[in-house]
Amino acid sequence: QVQLVNSGGGLVQAGGSLRLSCAASGRTFGSYGIGWFRQAPGKERAFVAAINWSGDNTYYPESVKGRFTISRDNAKNTVYLQMNSLKPEDTAVYSCAADRNGECSGYGCFAAPSRYAYWGQGTQVTVSS
Repeated sequence: QVQLVNSGGGLVQAGGSLRLSCAASGRTFGSYGIGWFRQAPGKERAFVAAINWSGDNTYYPESVKGRFTISRDNAKNTVYLQMNSLKPEDTAVYSCAADRNGECSGYGCFAAPSRYAYWGQGTQVTVSS
């Protein structure tokens, strides 16, 4: 089992940057793919980024591609989401999640919330215009 703790959210002006962290407990963290999702008020949860267990493959939707970068440090049991050129529409609660036993492969799998077994508590990101 994996426990995830999100941090790094805050208030930033449009065009600014934030780095979110997803710290995990558990000896097998390195075997899980990790995804980031966000949910704005009144909207469905949306896929933001994902990285496979080794860090060799990353996935992004078009809405954040080129602005967000996901990375992981398995020695520190931490995944990061670097967010640059932030826009007001990026405002949401951001949560990381770990996939089921590292099973995910490919964009379609990583983008589906149902493929994740463990979730962080979320961190608020607010981008002002």
